[in-house]
Amino acid sequence: MSGHSKWSTIKHKKGAADARRGKVFTKLIKEITIAARMGGGDPGGNPRLRSAITAAKAENMPKENIERAVKKGTGELPGVSYEEATFEGYGPGGVAVLVEILSDNRKRTVADIRHIFSKNAGNLGEAGCVSWMFDKRGMIVFDKGKADEEKLMNVALESGAIDVRESEKEYEVITEPADFEGVKKKLEGASLQPVYAEITMVPQSTVRLTGKEAQQMVRLMESLEDSDDVQHVYANFDIADAEMEQLSA
Repeated sequence: MSGHSKWSTIKHKKGAADARRGKVFTKLIKEITIAARMGGGDPGGNPRLRSAITAAKAENMPKENIERAVKKGTGELPGVSYEEATFEGYGPGGVAVLVEILSDNRKRTVADIRHIFSKNAGNLGEAGCVSWMFDKRGMIVFDKGKADEEKLMNVALESGAIDVRESEKEYEVITEPADFEGVKKKLEGASLQPVYAEITMVPQSTVRLTGKEAQQMVRLMESLEDSDDVQHVYANFDIADAEMEQLSA
């Protein structure tokens, strides 16, 4: 299980208690808006919008906020025009990092991201320098203590999952992006409730970090995700569960 997966699990578990909840809503509204702008306001025919709305509901975003964001995307309401971009770079220990942004001022965002990398023992790289190390996948994560392994394995693989991985505390079901919703529904239909589920970028290999480099990596992730323009951060670091929880406290 990659460090990014552990990181995502910790963030989701913090949930409503997270002081940065306002930032989560802001990022989700941006994603809903651009998804509606790119593919239309009907979630039934727009998988990206459907996924964004599902994520917003999981964070208990009010229905009115979701509807307003969709209307801004379709032009029914006035809104800001955002540009999408992906930045690539390296973190402590040579960790590969992908940063997806939505910005109304690309020049400002590039300067901000570059500063965050350099301040946290990393550096921004050229386009294509690390993206080849990641595959777009659906990821559905379960608490090991609350899911029956045999049942989970059988339902996941029978419903079209690519793989089921195991870590110290969790099971991770991996799917093709197109199969993500179907697999998730079948798992939930079998009374298997995930800790969280998302379409993400899964690294092909990981870099183990400990001590100072682990601390620097967590700070880099936090700083990037604190940026209003950053939507998602993916990285191929791996930090032991106990150390990760301590650093993320």
